[in-house]
Amino acid sequence: MQRFPALLLGFWLASVGLGVGAAESAPDLPPRDRFHVYLLIGQSNMAGRGMLDPATAVSSERVLKYTSGEVWAPGTEPLHPPKSGKGGAGLAASFARAMADAEPDVTIGLIPCAVGGTPLSRWMKGGDLYEKAVNRTRKVMHDGTLKGILWHQGERDSMQKETASTYGDRLSQMVADLRDDLGVGQVPFVAGHLGHFVSSPKHDGKYAYSQVVEDHLTALPGRVPCTAVVDSAGLTAKQDELHFDTPSLREFGIRYAAAMQRLQQSD
Repeated sequence: MQRFPALLLGFWLASVGLGVGAAESAPDLPPRDRFHVYLLIGQSNMAGRGMLDPATAVSSERVLKYTSGEVWAPGTEPLHPPKSGKGGAGLAASFARAMADAEPDVTIGLIPCAVGGTPLSRWMKGGDLYEKAVNRTRKVMHDGTLKGILWHQGERDSMQKETASTYGDRLSQMVADLRDDLGVGQVPFVAGHLGHFVSSPKHDGKYAYSQVVEDHLTALPGRVPCTAVVDSAGLTAKQDELHFDTPSLREFGIRYAAAMQRLQQSD
């Protein structure tokens, strides 16, 4: 697994809310064509549940986040607002780092909208989280250029046969609606597979239809243009066997970046 160098302690303290206000300061924005923006949507593995510590921190140089207060701030973790104290490392930080490193004259902007434990129904057009994500994205599109959408979700829909069996149709419709409502054509959409550990006996069959959801995710690129699904093979979980651990999230983000770059280069 590719590893990032440890970040200076001060950057890490800011990322976990212990810095001296740096995480919420409003930076100067680059020109719009050099400010590449990405929408983050889905459940808790996108929102971030990994442990934060200096050894696994990721540099936020040329990475910004759009805060819940609707201002741009340095892209330190947690990227999403903590939910019941659960804010932590996610896959988007290493994704952004890889994207920024690939284009040294570009700044990456992240629009965090993921919410843990949420079903796909809330992310479909008319759902509260869909509408919030669209509204937040529209507010920043004059600042930068929306270059892609990142999605990780499916555990919740693995709990029932009905939601799992219709997952592919509903996800395809969500992608089409997002692109249409944001007016971004076939902007790249990258999803990720669930962790293999979701089917662990520890969950006592709670996610009984996870393989059905996985099959629908696998089929997405064949159904919807300019989409990709990232493999989660070899990635490991926290003790809860539901959330990826921090090293795996870092690797997952790198895989998302590689998939996003392939889609962008094929445009």
